[in-house]
Amino acid sequence: MPVWLRPWLRAKIYVGGLIVLGLVLMGVLGPALAPYDPNEQQLGDARLAPQWLAGPHLLGTDNLGRDIQSRLMHGARVSLSVAVAIVIIAGIFGVTMGTLSGYFGGRVDFLIQKLVEVIWAFPPLLLAIAILAFLGQSLANLILALVAQRWIQYCRVVRGEALSIRHRDFVTSARLIGAGDVRIIWSHLLPNLIPSCLVISTFSMATAIIAEASLSFLGLGVPPEVPTWGTMLADGRNYISTAPWLSIFPGLAIFVVVLGINLLGDGLRDVLDPRMRKAAADH
Repeated sequence: MPVWLRPWLRAKIYVGGLIVLGLVLMGVLGPALAPYDPNEQQLGDARLAPQWLAGPHLLGTDNLGRDIQSRLMHGARVSLSVAVAIVIIAGIFGVTMGTLSGYFGGRVDFLIQKLVEVIWAFPPLLLAIAILAFLGQSLANLILALVAQRWIQYCRVVRGEALSIRHRDFVTSARLIGAGDVRIIWSHLLPNLIPSCLVISTFSMATAIIAEASLSFLGLGVPPEVPTWGTMLADGRNYISTAPWLSIFPGLAIFVVVLGINLLGDGLRDVLDPRMRKAAADH
């Protein structure tokens, strides 16, 4: 077995990776494989209990007779799309701001960190609700509302690492041979920031899925005709005592996906963080 492969042989990475892979496959292929239209209403079949393999509705139907399995599969695409978009946009913006802040320091660092402090002063969910209330409901506005604060984590971590890396010998040597700031940042800073950003991204995906479900539960996420796990939870709360499966299945989907992403992120942190590797070696 190659030596480089051994640190990756962890149960957390296996389990978390399989769950994340399942989410990706469901998000990509789910709408094509769903047995019903997620918005098709059959009021005569409202609140049917899960039929498992004994009937056409594997996980039952909701209060409007819509197939829960189909809505779960379509909801996976929304959760995956929101999480990936937030990670990409927040990551690019946060890494850029953090790199500029840590590398240049001085007035640039002061202005960026004051911006961070101002935005960080608002509670995340409250800020997202305010943005959606002002801009209206849409997938793009939902992503914007969730990105508003999620870039800060990238910015703070990257700034701290950039402050340390800019004084390293290899950066000083590059500067002495005539390398400009852009080349130093691109060739020397960013490659050393990738491991930390990768770990942050996994945890950011988990919090983004929870935040999207929370806003959808409050009726402030995507438009009502778009099936999401948070909307399914909101629809089922009035029937929790008579038809608990309306809330159990979307709640279970959120729980399993977030758990899997956190396990994967924890495993990646163990592998990529030098301090964690040193602690493991000491034990």
